[in-house]
Amino acid sequence: MGGRGRVAKVEVQGKKPLSRVPNTKPPFTVGQLKKAIPPHCFQRSLLTSFSYVVYDLSFAFIFYIATTYFHLLPQPFSLIAWPIYWVLQGCLLTGVWVIAHECGHHAFSKYQWVDDVVGLTLHSTLLVPYFSWKISHRRHHSNTGSLDRDEVFVPKPKSKVAWFSKYLNNPLGRAVSLLVTLTIGWPMYLAFNVSGRPYDSFASHYHPYAPIYSNRERLLIYVSDVALFSVTYSLYRVATLKGLVWLLCVYGVPLLIVNGFLVTITYLQHTHFALPHYDSSEWDWLKGALATMDRDYGILNKVFHHITDTHVAHHLFSTMPHYHAMEATNAIKPILGEYYQFDDTPFYKALWREARECLYVEPDEGTSEKGVYWYRNKY
Repeated sequence: MGGRGRVAKVEVQGKKPLSRVPNTKPPFTVGQLKKAIPPHCFQRSLLTSFSYVVYDLSFAFIFYIATTYFHLLPQPFSLIAWPIYWVLQGCLLTGVWVIAHECGHHAFSKYQWVDDVVGLTLHSTLLVPYFSWKISHRRHHSNTGSLDRDEVFVPKPKSKVAWFSKYLNNPLGRAVSLLVTLTIGWPMYLAFNVSGRPYDSFASHYHPYAPIYSNRERLLIYVSDVALFSVTYSLYRVATLKGLVWLLCVYGVPLLIVNGFLVTITYLQHTHFALPHYDSSEWDWLKGALATMDRDYGILNKVFHHITDTHVAHHLFSTMPHYHAMEATNAIKPILGEYYQFDDTPFYKALWREARECLYVEPDEGTSEKGVYWYRNKY
């Protein structure tokens, strides 16, 4: 399974096996990929981008207005209506989150200040420190697939896996681990760098002097913190007027779903048996960018603005707006060949499978490629 030029197969739920992403130097360049994409795909339209913001926020407002009529519904429909609202609003706000993420990549418009104002506003309302995460996420894109320098969901070699992990390698343990990860994983990453790149000192997205940031970036961290404080104080005032239960039902539970989808999307984009990780002896930017997986979320692909099924193209050309990403993906797939990976396993099945199969990384035995690591699950 390990020699250079040999490709292993990975079974996917009884479907045609997926091949491992080749770990050799690609026979194409980024320039050649860019030439294959129609030029208009790189054009950022302020009007088009804002139309998606207006569309998403309009539906979010409509869903909120609907909650004011839930008390008029007969039992048990009034109780059933709330979970429906939570799911719909959570999915829609995940789309809003993706637009703010796009602002962080300067893919919203030609104007950096517009992107930052829109991104700061949208992300802050979802309790995300915009500039803080924009900076660390930019480093993720610069170091994708690197075991030494990537910023998030960096897998560990077997020797560094926590001692208790093997006791969680069962259905109950996986269920508990997934529940914790999907509910508090995102805020724990922001606050304490859980699952992030290891640093020599305390790393937090709220700490201006964290080792994540350089001296010239620290002012932006203060800006993010002030914006979050303003939103948090506003939520506190709303809670005093409307009640904490009301706030949790209208805002808190949908936000929990947003956070859960965010973790799911990111985890599945970078975690798969077919995807390699590299140490510094083997890593380069293009191989790392190609070590990502496009996924199928059904109708949610559109709701999530195709961040799910065009992620490979996004890592190659992160300033491309989402509304051109599908056309660009179709244009580069013939050139990428076996370097392009798409898994159409339903995301909830894939989440469970990857939690079971992708526990740590190790190089293949009997190969000279000691700097290429693949997922394993045998303790």
